[in-house]
Amino acid sequence: MTISTLTALAGLLRERNAIDERISQIIQRPMTAGHAGEWIASRIFDIKLESSATVTAFDGRFESGPLAGKTVNVKWYLKREGVLDMHSSPTLDYYLVMTGPHMSSKAGTRPWRIDSVYLFNSHDLLGEQQIRGVKIGIATSVREAQWSAAEIYPRATCQSLIVSPEQAALLRLFG
Repeated sequence: MTISTLTALAGLLRERNAIDERISQIIQRPMTAGHAGEWIASRIFDIKLESSATVTAFDGRFESGPLAGKTVNVKWYLKREGVLDMHSSPTLDYYLVMTGPHMSSKAGTRPWRIDSVYLFNSHDLLGEQQIRGVKIGIATSVREAQWSAAEIYPRATCQSLIVSPEQAALLRLFG
């Protein structure tokens, strides 16, 4: 049984590597949720990505609309667990967070899909977190009310960026 399961896993990983290579050719970066999410967001929300993926605090700038010129850090979390990787840099204006299903961190599979999109004003969020005494960094806890207030898709709770019907149709492709 061990050899057959190892053989099956090895075959699946070869298939996954081939798919990841095809995706890398499209996005022109290594296939990770971060790079793929940045690429998807740049196409849907008209974000000009920085030429280097190593810029501190933000990934690009909105090119049009009410947020034109504002910096943005794009995240794609395959499931929403209530945490956000945060920076305290004053150069960051917004977090655009795309998430898969809202599930506990103990749930197994992390499906490659987009169920919801959130827009956080980084300065406002940082201030709220500091008032609460929350440590800023990787996996910073964000309250449910903050997530709800920042939602721009599928519900338009946050009015800072309105998702057009065309953008919603594109997001549904990944649902």
